[in-house]
Amino acid sequence: MSKEVLAASQTRVSRRDLLRLGGSSIVALLAGGGVSGLLSGCAIPLPPAPLAKDAATPAFSFIPEVEIALKAALREVQIFPGKATRVWTYQGEVLKGDASTIQDLPGSYLGPILRVRKGQKVRVHFTNELPESSIVHWHGLHVPQEADGHPRLAIGSGETYIYEFEVANRAGTYWYHPHPHGRTGPQVYHGLAGVLLVSDEEEAAVGLPAGEHDIPLVIQDRSFGTDNQLHYLGNGMMDRMMGFVGDRILVNGQPDFTLPVTTRAYRLRFLNGSNSRTYKLGWHDGSPLTIIATDGGLLEKAVQRDYVVIGPGERIELWADFHGHPVGTELRLQSLPFFGAEAGAMMGQGRMMDSFSALPNGAEFTVLRARIDREATETLTLPERLSTIHFHQPEDAVNREKPRTFDIVMQRMSWLLNGRAFEMEGVTRNEVVKLGDLEVWEFVNQRGPMSMIHPMHVHNVQFQVLERQILPALADQWETVRAGYVDEGWKDTILLMPGERVKLLMKFEDYAGLYLYHCHNLEHEDLGLMRNYRVEA
Repeated sequence: MSKEVLAASQTRVSRRDLLRLGGSSIVALLAGGGVSGLLSGCAIPLPPAPLAKDAATPAFSFIPEVEIALKAALREVQIFPGKATRVWTYQGEVLKGDASTIQDLPGSYLGPILRVRKGQKVRVHFTNELPESSIVHWHGLHVPQEADGHPRLAIGSGETYIYEFEVANRAGTYWYHPHPHGRTGPQVYHGLAGVLLVSDEEEAAVGLPAGEHDIPLVIQDRSFGTDNQLHYLGNGMMDRMMGFVGDRILVNGQPDFTLPVTTRAYRLRFLNGSNSRTYKLGWHDGSPLTIIATDGGLLEKAVQRDYVVIGPGERIELWADFHGHPVGTELRLQSLPFFGAEAGAMMGQGRMMDSFSALPNGAEFTVLRARIDREATETLTLPERLSTIHFHQPEDAVNREKPRTFDIVMQRMSWLLNGRAFEMEGVTRNEVVKLGDLEVWEFVNQRGPMSMIHPMHVHNVQFQVLERQILPALADQWETVRAGYVDEGWKDTILLMPGERVKLLMKFEDYAGLYLYHCHNLEHEDLGLMRNYRVEA
C-alpha cells in the first residue's frame, strides 16, 4: 500500500503526510473529524507554512487547472543496435487539463516535455517506482518550500508525493530532475530528467518560431560498455571529486544526433543536462550565435556571441536562421576547446589535471548536425525587442556594502561551502535571509590548493549577474571562455571557472521556508557541496 493511502489510514498525520494526501483526501479527512481533531494528534509540530501570495487560502481549497501523474520507473530503451539499454525514466499522464501539457520524446529515455502557462495552477502526483528513495525538483521554478523537492522530502519505493503550485515564472525553458541527497548524480545519469516549458502572453506576442520550429535539445554525455549498458563512476572516488564525464555525446537521448531543418528560422532551446561537463557551443564555420533567452526566459534584445559557454543545469535559447543555405547543407554545432591543449578539469598546484575520460572536459567534438532537407515557404524576422525585464537595482540591496559570501573549497577529499558540508536541515547565521529582502550574494572559487569548474544553482530565485572577477594567474585560461558568458538576463545557475568570483543580485519573495544552494556538478553536490538557506518572515 502506498504512503499516500497509509497516511489516510493513520491517526497521527504529519504536515508532510498532508502534502502527500493532496486536497481531495484532506477534505475527506476533515469531514470525518474536523480541523482540530485532525491536527491535535500530529506526530511532529507543524513547521511554519510558506507565505504564498494568497496566504489566507487554505491548502485544501487548491483547485488545479492541470493535473499530472508522473512516475519514476525502470525500463529499457533502444539507444544502439543490439541489446537495449536499462535506464531509469519519468513517465507522465495528463489527469486533468489540456492533453498537450505532456509531450513524449519518442525513442528517448528522457522524461516527457511538460508545457504549462504562467498563472496556471498545477498539481503533480509523483510516484516513485524505483528501488530507492527519490524526489523531484522543478529547476528554476519559484514555488513554496513543500513543492521544491528538498532531499528531506524524498519518498521511498511505492510512495507518492503530491505537488501543488501556481506557475509564477516568466516564459522560458526550465527542467525537472531528482534531488535525493547523495543519489542525484546516479539518478540523473541513468535517465531521470525532463524539460519544462513555461509560456505567457508576453512571449506569445513576440512572434517567435513555434510548433515544429521550437525545439528543446538536451545535451548529455554518457559512457557505455560493449553490452550497451551505462557505465558510471568507473574511477571511483576520483570521478566523484572531479565529476563524471562520459565519452559519448547524446542529444535528446540519442547519439550522433542530426536535426532536420528547412530554410527558415528556428528557436533552439538548449539544456546542459550533463552531470558535470561544460560545453562551449559554436558553429563549425564560425557563424555567430544569436541568443534570445537564458535560464529565466527571454532577454530584452537578442545578443550575438561567437560561442556560448553553458555549465550543467544552465539553459540557452538560440534564434537559428537557416535561410540562404542550399538544400543538402549540413552544419555542425561543436563544443569548442577551452583551457588550452591540456583540456582538463581540475586545477592542482597551478596546472591542469587530465580527466580520466577519453573525451575530457574542454575537448573539441561535434554536439549535433543540422541538415537542411527542404526549402521553406515562409520567412520570419528576428524581433528587435523580445521582452521587458524589470531588473532590481543594486543600490536597493540591504547588504550592498557587504555581500553575503560563499567560499568553495576542498578539504580532506570533500567539497565544502564556507568550510561546511551539507546538513539535511542545518543552516548557519550566514544562511538566514528575510522574506522580501533584496541581497547581493558572492560565490568565490579562488581559494585553496585546488579549484574546478563549479556551476552554482540557487533554488527558488532568478538572479542578476552583477560582476565577475578572475585571479590574474588564471586570466589566460579564463580568456578561452569568458566571451561565451551570457549574463544579460535572469539566471538561476551561474558558471564559475577556476580562479573566478561572481556577485549576484537576488530577491527573496512570496515564500518563507528552507531552500537549497549548491554546485550543479552532480557528483560535487552528492559529495556535500550543497547547503540550505532559510527564508524567514
